[in-house]
Amino acid sequence: MKLIDERIAELANGLFVVDLSISTTNVIHVEIDKHVGGVAITDCMSVSRNVEHNLDREEEDFEIHVSSAGLDKPFRVMAQYDKNIGKEVKVLLNDKTKLEGILKAASEQEIIIETSRMEKPEGKKKKELIVEQHVFPMDQVKETKIVISFK
Repeated sequence: MKLIDERIAELANGLFVVDLSISTTNVIHVEIDKHVGGVAITDCMSVSRNVEHNLDREEEDFEIHVSSAGLDKPFRVMAQYDKNIGKEVKVLLNDKTKLEGILKAASEQEIIIETSRMEKPEGKKKKELIVEQHVFPMDQVKETKIVISFK
């Protein structure tokens, strides 16, 4: 992890580690993301090369795979929540409740999701925009994913 952190600090371009795992067969899997924008192939190559050049294959046989976190995967670290404030997300709670809305705020304790819908109030002829804020403690959140839209 130290070699990965060193390279990320050297690049100073907003990268952060989302996941790191090492299998029993010494396959190192690293997933990275970027605070602003997306992860470039050159970012993955740079992190991978720093590990490869600083570990001795004569002492330890290993394989390394560095990739971006992927838009289709749930958030796993707080930096992913921070990066996506203001964006549309899908939230699945532990009780199987699903909600889609704008991620307004996130902390280690809770997230705030804003939903909006058009609704016709009783006694009125026109629909009105109803905006609601939903606060969920983090321990109730099973997963949060970005909503991919091609609009």
